[in-house]
Amino acid sequence: MPVSIRIATRDWDYLTPLILGDVSSPRVAVEVERVATLIPDLATDSNCDAAEVSFSRYVSTMAAGADSIVGVPCFIMRGFRHRCIITAEASPLERLSDLAGKRIGLTGWRDSGNTWTRAALRRAGVGVEDAYWFAGRLTSEYPISDRLDGFGRRGRIEVAPGERPMMELLAEGQLDAVFTPFMPGGFFGPVSGFRQLLRDFRAAERAYFEDVGYVPGMHLVAVKASVVEHHPWLPQELARLIDESQRVWTAKRRKYAETSPWIIEELLHAGRDLPPTWNDSGLAANRRMIDDFVAELHIQGIVAERMSAEALFPFEAKSRATAA
Repeated sequence: MPVSIRIATRDWDYLTPLILGDVSSPRVAVEVERVATLIPDLATDSNCDAAEVSFSRYVSTMAAGADSIVGVPCFIMRGFRHRCIITAEASPLERLSDLAGKRIGLTGWRDSGNTWTRAALRRAGVGVEDAYWFAGRLTSEYPISDRLDGFGRRGRIEVAPGERPMMELLAEGQLDAVFTPFMPGGFFGPVSGFRQLLRDFRAAERAYFEDVGYVPGMHLVAVKASVVEHHPWLPQELARLIDESQRVWTAKRRKYAETSPWIIEELLHAGRDLPPTWNDSGLAANRRMIDDFVAELHIQGIVAERMSAEALFPFEAKSRATAA
């Protein structure tokens, strides 16, 4: 009899085979609860056994000594960040280095994606102290909330003026650029008034991958420690199912590429520019990415000390050592 678990994730397309049962396991029956935003605290959530969690918040939780959840180095959300910096269509800014001294909006200071984007800027010579930062909601569709998360500093890292939507501030010239994980409504229309800062962001991302060897991970899978205590094999089996769902979905998307005009070009680029292992789970496959991210959290003042990959994922490290 398989163990039944419920996992809360965003509505990622590549989980479709898992949701529909095309990918399954005799050991675990997975029910996917699709959520619009990440659940605040998996450890205290009574509805789910596992969840998609923020990488940065997971690191902060582990640094504080928590042991109520077990993180799995299965990065359910990854993405290059160079494409996630937008500016006004008429802006003269075209390079990451152009953002030195500029006013930059972002959707949350501690967000994993924004941490990676600031890391990309730092590689271009623009550190936290070299720009002015404003945290706020992307558009009026989003609620007003605390997006500084305790990291605000007057004159350097502040709330967006008047709590106004950042896309309005960008359109009016009160911001020079905005970091966003998802493009705002209307961005894909014929005349949005906005564009990516880097006109050839694909080339920048390809060069980045050639340099570091990974696609940055923003969210990972975590399981309640109480569940893992009874079923120690479950985290790795869950990661295996998610990886297999990705492989099945990728194959189907390539087969039915004609459903989205010109997506075949994107699929060709991804197939040629990225190795088939780019989204593999596990410590070995993700060690450099994990180490780099923790280093960035430390450099940017989000965590006080650097933690090793083994310290962040002790259950995974122990399981691999036992298997060896």
